[in-house]
Amino acid sequence: MPPESGATPNAGAGQTVVITGAAGFIGSHLSDALLDRGYAVVGIDNFLTGDRQNIEHLQRRDFRLVEQDVARHIEVEGPVDWVLHWASPASPTDYLTFPIQTLKAGALGTHNALGLARAKDATFVLASTSEVYGDPAEHPQPETYWGHVNPIGPRGVYDEAKRFAEAMTTAYHRHHGLRTRIVRIFNTYGPRMRVDDGRAVPNFIVQALQGQDLTIYGDGGQTRSFCYVSDLVDGIMRLMHADTAEPVNIGNPDELSISQIAARIIEMTGSRSRIIHEPLPVDDPKVRRPDITRARTLLGWEPRVALEDGLRETIEYVRRKLR
Repeated sequence: MPPESGATPNAGAGQTVVITGAAGFIGSHLSDALLDRGYAVVGIDNFLTGDRQNIEHLQRRDFRLVEQDVARHIEVEGPVDWVLHWASPASPTDYLTFPIQTLKAGALGTHNALGLARAKDATFVLASTSEVYGDPAEHPQPETYWGHVNPIGPRGVYDEAKRFAEAMTTAYHRHHGLRTRIVRIFNTYGPRMRVDDGRAVPNFIVQALQGQDLTIYGDGGQTRSFCYVSDLVDGIMRLMHADTAEPVNIGNPDELSISQIAARIIEMTGSRSRIIHEPLPVDDPKVRRPDITRARTLLGWEPRVALEDGLRETIEYVRRKLR
């Protein structure tokens, strides 16, 4: 029987969750969802790429902020039931700007977060990524695919940091018997994305709203699969309570070309923007689509939010941020 979504109020009463990267796009939504279910949340962030505005509203709830870099030893007072490691630059703009910090978050940060989980006898959940598959030679990508990654290319700092993090997490599970979960997150969008983070959806929305040309890298035929953030959070909550240490893809299997998503955003914003093309970045994946058979089978999960509905919410969020 697949685990329930965890939507029951007070399901987490009496339990404490530590989330690294709590002020990030996904980390802040995850904090909201956990607080809604009665968990106490300790958020850790050094605000390298996180946004204080994402967590300002949490200060009135059972939320405590620890401002520090996860590359340093992590100490949290009192009992801890869950450690969720989300700290890392996650957009190409960020990890190309902060390559060393990205590697440290994946290596030292993962080691420190695992050490906290082991010391507290807590369950550890790793935010991994579809980038572990690199520019895939297998499509769609199942969890059994080992990937096609250039370790010394410009994207390698993120790809290999997450691959190392998965290996370290699995080693702690096998060697120390630590309860671990690994979620491989595919392209996700929604409110609280930074408008300047360089990813396709916020980039296109900002350009469309400001009447600028929409910049597509390459011919626009490369594909992505976009999952709305509330669907992703639901999948993560289900995985927390699932009995598996194997990686699980969480993402939307509906595949669109970059040109299609750009055209959709122009239409929904009523913009007169045109589309222009720039050279494709090095090692940019040509295709990206999750095989979610494992999520459907183990978690009873699949995305529910239609692209138009999610884009509408995201466009309104960006519109407010630009005022």
